[in-house]
Amino acid sequence: MKLSFSGLRALVTGAGKGIGRDTVKALHASGAKVVAVTRTNADLVSLARECPGIESICVDLGDWEATEQALGGVGPVDLLVNNAAVVLTQPFLDITKESFDRSFNVNLRSVLQVSQIVVRGMINRGVPGSIVNVSSMVAHVTFPELTTYTLSPTGSTKGAMTMLTKAMAMELGPHKIRVNSVNPTVVLTDMGKKVSADPELARKLKERHPLRKFAEVEDVVNSILFLLSDSSASTSGSGILVDAGYLAS
Repeated sequence: MKLSFSGLRALVTGAGKGIGRDTVKALHASGAKVVAVTRTNADLVSLARECPGIESICVDLGDWEATEQALGGVGPVDLLVNNAAVVLTQPFLDITKESFDRSFNVNLRSVLQVSQIVVRGMINRGVPGSIVNVSSMVAHVTFPELTTYTLSPTGSTKGAMTMLTKAMAMELGPHKIRVNSVNPTVVLTDMGKKVSADPELARKLKERHPLRKFAEVEDVVNSILFLLSDSSASTSGSGILVDAGYLAS
């Protein structure tokens, strides 16, 4: 399926690496004007070389005031991908206030804030829109052998994102704004490769997946593009599981 986003403007958070970076590249190649948002300026510089013409915004989305200042004048946006996230792995009894707050501020609160900024513009312009929140399989199930991840504040944020996505879809639907999520298993980004660096752990995890594999970044990006596009015009409040069949087992 070849999708075109010509004439549309997209904003992608967490655009410096992994899923976010490849989403920017795919949207750019499909004709969209893209605003790339991340906290590491070096990533934006290299991304701009790969995708000439994109707009770059460097900001820590965990800082509410800095985000408001950086994105408050971002202008019209038709498509939004909330991808920014941090992974802080601590056992339940070791979780600190700082790690809890950092996880929720970046992984969940920024989704609310950035979406509010973008949606106000959509409603003021009277145009439809599409929002995709990048969540995780651990929004639905704990992950064996990764207890510190699923019990960490990071895992909790993904569960909360499921309900936030549904609430946004309900409230924004009358404005013709769709909101969905993608929920991948381990994805072979630089971050995901750290999880699978232990061959024995990787083998055990893959055996729990009916397809006996982890997800490639392209698999997740394709699902994001589908949800952003008019090909999913009647889909809202839903999540696409990019989990190699894990939740079927």
